Amino acid sequence: MRAKLDKFENEIEKSADEYRPISKRERLNLESTLNRIRKNKNVNIRISEAVLEGLKRRSQEEGIPYQTLISSVLYKYVTNRLVDEKAIRKTLQMLSLDK
Repeated sequence: MRAKLDKFENEIEKSADEYRPISKRERLNLESTLNRIRKNKNVNIRISEAVLEGLKRRSQEEGIPYQTLISSVLYKYVTNRLVDEKAIRKTLQMLSLDK
């Protein structure tokens, strides 16, 4: 009896012919990248109770765990994707006054 494949597994089966071997160097580069992405480190920080309560409240509004929210904010900060909404509004206001 053959096992019944789900949709995801069927897609893998369909694309099996598209497999192409890669060099050992390419494989090592891919594995290195994946290992860096997968690694999580635990960090202990001191944070005020008021800030922690604010983070927990915002995480509930967003529907995600507060530690995930903290990690997301830090990730956005280090990748220059964290934006200051007030600064953006001020810039937009200034631009509209120039017209």
